[in-house]
Amino acid sequence: MIASICGLVTTKNEGSVVITVGGIGIDLKASRTALEQCQVGDETTLVTRLIVREDALILYGFGSEPERDLFDTLIKINGVGPKLAITILSTLSIDNLRNAIISERVELLTRVPGIGKKTAQKIMLELKDKMPLGLDAIPTADFADAYADVMDALVSLGFSVVEAQTAIQSLPPDTPEDTETRVMLALQHLSN
Repeated sequence: MIASICGLVTTKNEGSVVITVGGIGIDLKASRTALEQCQVGDETTLVTRLIVREDALILYGFGSEPERDLFDTLIKINGVGPKLAITILSTLSIDNLRNAIISERVELLTRVPGIGKKTAQKIMLELKDKMPLGLDAIPTADFADAYADVMDALVSLGFSVVEAQTAIQSLPPDTPEDTETRVMLALQHLSN
């Protein structure tokens, strides 16, 4: 129905953004990717999905079409509604979710607020055949195992899985193998 929206960002909150189009402010629940591309006072375009409920019309905004497509796939899973789907997309990037499914790392999904082990297993089972797998979709078990302690430390400090993964990927290849040094270097990256 409403495939995208283009307008002036007038308000940006955690989890939502108001975009003014033709004098009308439209409130969108937005993924982290969408929020990152929205700056108050700038023009922006977001891909959208309108969810119709008995008591509300809720417009969700995304940074890309693949993200919206994954949202559509997630909400088809029994027990995963739009609110949980947007939380998943705001906590894990598409690549992180894909790699978690390929390497069968349920614990990455359980880091998403509102997802327990059973729900994580159900999501992984449902997405195993539906997740778009590109050439870059190779298991990252070795990488994930080598940096699991660093990831856990950063997440326990309040960073999202996406932020932690980005910081870990920024570490130089010659980084010492001790967890403490890796965490300190990742924190330096996050503070920039």
